[in-house]
Amino acid sequence: MTRLPQIALLPDGKRLHLQDGPIDLVIGAKGRDADVSAAYRAAAERFTGLLDELCAELPLLRSAADPHHCALKGVVARRMHAAVAPFAADTFITPMAAVAGSVAEEILGAMLREATLDRAYVNNGGDIALHLAGGEQFSVGLMDRPDRHGVMRTTAIDADMPVRGIATSGRHGRSFSLGIADAVTVLAGTASRADAAATIIANAVDLPGHPAIVRLPANELQPDSDLGARLVTRDVGPLAEHEIERALDAGAAQARLLLMSGLIEGAALRLLGETRLVGAIGGEAPASHAFQGTTTQNVLQA
Repeated sequence: MTRLPQIALLPDGKRLHLQDGPIDLVIGAKGRDADVSAAYRAAAERFTGLLDELCAELPLLRSAADPHHCALKGVVARRMHAAVAPFAADTFITPMAAVAGSVAEEILGAMLREATLDRAYVNNGGDIALHLAGGEQFSVGLMDRPDRHGVMRTTAIDADMPVRGIATSGRHGRSFSLGIADAVTVLAGTASRADAAATIIANAVDLPGHPAIVRLPANELQPDSDLGARLVTRDVGPLAEHEIERALDAGAAQARLLLMSGLIEGAALRLLGETRLVGAIGGEAPASHAFQGTTTQNVLQA
């Protein structure tokens, strides 16, 4: 029997909250009242049963992705695989690395098929799918630690930019990380692509074998982890300034490769109070508005 998720407007009466098991979405939309209502109904309808669809293929979703072949059947599952496939030939990655962004994309797509909106977002725990019509803008506040208050940087995404997905990965997030980054936030053309790329870049921010870094097998912390016995970061002790720089250099090099290959539009890497930017603000690519340093009000925290 299909489970019934929790569906309710948030106290502001403007945003929709959808929750089912580990999936927790906050959705906002701008447009005519009738269109917003129709979009929210479509989101709730598509969300109902979505977790069951994913669970039906969970063994494959938790297996290493084949870069050339996808045996998955569901629409969201296949989107997850497509997002990680560009990385699968060179590193271990499973479709689960793109689950949050792929779910956000699916719900946003259902909304836009049902209604015409000026602006909309689906925020799945910080992995965000965006819709921006002409002249619209979306501001995002970037945080390196979800357990601490304060926005370290904001970025404004304009409708004329190719960015329609935002995702954050790192050792303080909901999922395990092989690297030591506090947070890596990625802007990309889709939320699923941003999700997968954030995982890859966060894993690359690392100091292999460093004695100050505590690592444990993922399956000791979570028996059904898709990472199996691979070592994941649990704590990072004091690091020298040059060590922080070296770890960030490794992550930035990975981010530049993805930027030049067209897989991402920009990235912000954060480790122990230091930030590295890849994109126009850091001089890495031309003609991008990514990661502006201005302060905006009422930003959405990613």
